[in-house]
Amino acid sequence: MKRAGSLRRRWMMNTVGVVCVFGLACVFVVSAVFGVYYYSALESDMRYRAGNTADFFAENVQQDYNYFYQSCINYAKSYSEKDKLELQFIDVNRQVVATSYGNWMDESPATSDIDDAFSTRDVGKFIGRDPVTGERVMALSKAMIYNNGEVIGVLRYVTSTKLVDRQIAFVAICALLALSAVVLVVILSSSYYIRSIIVPVAEITEKAKLIAAGSYGSQIQTKYDDEIGELADTINEMSLQISQNEKVQRDFISSLSHELRTPLTSITGWSETLLSGDTLDPDTRRGMRIILREGRRLTEMVLDLLDFNRIQDGRMTLNMELYDIRSEFEDTVFMYSSRAAQDGIQLEYLENEDDIPEISCDHERMRQVFLNILDNAAKHGGDGKKIDASIFMDGDEVVIQIRDYGPGIPEDELPLVKKKFFRGSMKNRGTGIGLAVCEEIVNLHSGTLTLENAEGGGTLVTVRPPAFQ
Repeated sequence: MKRAGSLRRRWMMNTVGVVCVFGLACVFVVSAVFGVYYYSALESDMRYRAGNTADFFAENVQQDYNYFYQSCINYAKSYSEKDKLELQFIDVNRQVVATSYGNWMDESPATSDIDDAFSTRDVGKFIGRDPVTGERVMALSKAMIYNNGEVIGVLRYVTSTKLVDRQIAFVAICALLALSAVVLVVILSSSYYIRSIIVPVAEITEKAKLIAAGSYGSQIQTKYDDEIGELADTINEMSLQISQNEKVQRDFISSLSHELRTPLTSITGWSETLLSGDTLDPDTRRGMRIILREGRRLTEMVLDLLDFNRIQDGRMTLNMELYDIRSEFEDTVFMYSSRAAQDGIQLEYLENEDDIPEISCDHERMRQVFLNILDNAAKHGGDGKKIDASIFMDGDEVVIQIRDYGPGIPEDELPLVKKKFFRGSMKNRGTGIGLAVCEEIVNLHSGTLTLENAEGGGTLVTVRPPAFQ
């Protein structure tokens, strides 16, 4: 589910991110287009008015300068659209001589449009904050040329851009609201779409995990006719195929194990019989001991295979009863010590005074666990020529520990040594299922089995079956 959530986040971030970036770009473009349109329309209107007014004065006012300026004052006073635009007349000294607002400003305007009009003898434009009032304005100045060709002043139209800016802001807000609606629709549609993918994928993932954990033959209920349904059908087919292969493998192992037990029993039996006599020469006796040892090893492998088969089929059962686990462990250690001694390994039992209570267990299966761990210690830690075995109480738990003094287990292999068929990098022979069988038996007792590298070298195996009085 964690990965499904990650897929949902990535899908949402990518989809919504692209829509937001593209949408914001569209909002910017739309706002810019409307801004250009509104400002261009306002500028065109002011240019038209300035041109007409300048032409009117050039054609109809031909008197001296004083009368000319008086005509400007009268025209400004009678200007009918003063609520929309301010009309100003400015002389060559950049001083306002008339304004449609009636009162002349204390300070003359100092915007660039005035100088541009004087220098170009045409039109100057300014958009920005008025240095006197601080208000954002658009100003357009038109040079006024007297009949002798002299520029005697400029007429200037000024208007606040507040309404235009407000209109542009309104357009931008509408565009943002439209974008928000689009993003909401995208999120809802994407959520529905991604849910239609993630939910069945999550179901398939959970079922696939069960199959990977060993529930071979499990089937996924397919409700889709698309690629997801095809994936589910493929996993179902794989699960059935693995289940059939596992059954064939288990049947083969079971049949082979039972077939091997009879000749192995004869081999070990006759080896023990021949060794009990006094007629064998030393070389023959040494060979018979090798045959007996290898026969027992093969018998243990066969038994492990049979137990592993029972575990795989779920047929492993325990015969639980209260039993003296210390006595069972001591007997196993003392019995195995003679076998270890033949290989030059000293098996030392570390005695203590702890009162070990009887626990509910299958003592034969626990003996099998002890023997298997001791055998592993002898095979993989035999180079140390020593094995320590102990049983003691840790709180209300019985703790059984077996330690060898061999090379230990590589750190990267420690998490894997209890997995079935894992043999690692060790050179010793084996099937790789002994510890897997041991752990299953301990787990059935509701206990734990752990392996770790001991301080100072070697491997330490700890078994903790729960204690019951």
